[in-house]
Amino acid sequence: MKTRDRILQTSLALFNAEGEANVTTVDIANEMDISPGNLYYHFKGKEEIVGNLFNTFDHEFQQILDAPAAGSLNSEDAWFYLYVVFEHIFNYRFLYRNINDIMERYSGINRQFRRLLFHKLDAADAISKELIEKGIMVIPENQRIRLCENIALNLTFWLNYDQLRRQDMPNELLIHQAVFQIMSIVAPHLAEEFNGFYQECATTYEELAAHILQKARES
Repeated sequence: MKTRDRILQTSLALFNAEGEANVTTVDIANEMDISPGNLYYHFKGKEEIVGNLFNTFDHEFQQILDAPAAGSLNSEDAWFYLYVVFEHIFNYRFLYRNINDIMERYSGINRQFRRLLFHKLDAADAISKELIEKGIMVIPENQRIRLCENIALNLTFWLNYDQLRRQDMPNELLIHQAVFQIMSIVAPHLAEEFNGFYQECATTYEELAAHILQKARES
């Protein structure tokens, strides 16, 4: 792996573990066992590192959000799609756990983050409209708009909520819990013939939680 890529990889791991504000370029260089001068040869400062990480996150996330997700209402497919969405956020969680601080100190990220929020809204809007067209969802337009806002809100602030609750659970289960939360706010608006969808999701979550917790106890 090239030194530049190693710097980004190491920075991401440290930012996620300790918080971006608590990590310096010297910390990154020490973690990699390279000189600060070697690091500065590739990046002129932490702002450039953070910007590169955000650009990678943003590019990959937009591809995920643009992927079709409403072709059918198969609970397993919907669960997998949302898991990929939340997993990607979790992999760059330093951006979200102190989102206001990040946006205040990095003006470029501020603008990009706001665009990303609207992309989340657009994705929720497109999927909800397709579900309505297919007769899968029945919901008044004003409620549909609020539902899309709630989905974008969950995607943006679920890690802050978890941080406040201080839930002691494996990371994998934390992501599945976030998926189940989205399923829970969508399920009440599904057409009558899809009443069993929520129970399928609840069963999936309970089975996954039991398996993950058992695996954690055995490790």
